[in-house]
Amino acid sequence: MATRILIADDQEGIRSAFRLILDAQPDMTVVAEAADGRAAIDTAKAIEPDVVLADIRMPGADGIEVARALAGTGIHVVIVTTFGLDEYVHAALRHGASGFVLKRSGPALLVEAIRAAMNGDMLISPQLTVRLLRERGLPRERPDVVLTEREDEIVAMVAQGKTNAEIATELFLAPGTVKNHIAAVQRKIDARNRVGIAAWAWATGRAEP
Repeated sequence: MATRILIADDQEGIRSAFRLILDAQPDMTVVAEAADGRAAIDTAKAIEPDVVLADIRMPGADGIEVARALAGTGIHVVIVTTFGLDEYVHAALRHGASGFVLKRSGPALLVEAIRAAMNGDMLISPQLTVRLLRERGLPRERPDVVLTEREDEIVAMVAQGKTNAEIATELFLAPGTVKNHIAAVQRKIDARNRVGIAAWAWATGRAEP
């Protein structure tokens, strides 16, 4: 089944661009659009999409209010915005958003964020991740962790903000193989998601923030 997506943004051009990107994915389909936050909430409750892409600043209700209103419904809300202010990131995640992506991060990260949300994971634009982790402190090295050479390569690339598709292309691997390697690394270092992998890579000197 394709992931059903609702796009909420007050700019028609942005909605059209996102629709083109997402409808081109074999596992995604855009089922509705909304030009303001209140319409996004009402439409999402009516048609129950899998994911809502919500701009942070919209008339009626902002993206954070959309995330709050849909928390607990099983609908994932991914914030996609031009504004990467720390207070927006913290508020969005506190109210149940499943991801926070800057519009300038590009189409590949947008697609990856939706897939991460559907897998129960969370993706945050790398530029924001560095700031968040510096605020909270980087995790300590675990001396018992041993990675394979391939896992080391992939960890470094995750820390650089590369998507699974980009890693697969660069290393001549199947996307599923990359996903399996990342899952193995998460188990070994006890990381919940890609953000945790990146933090661990920076803390252990495997990559530079």
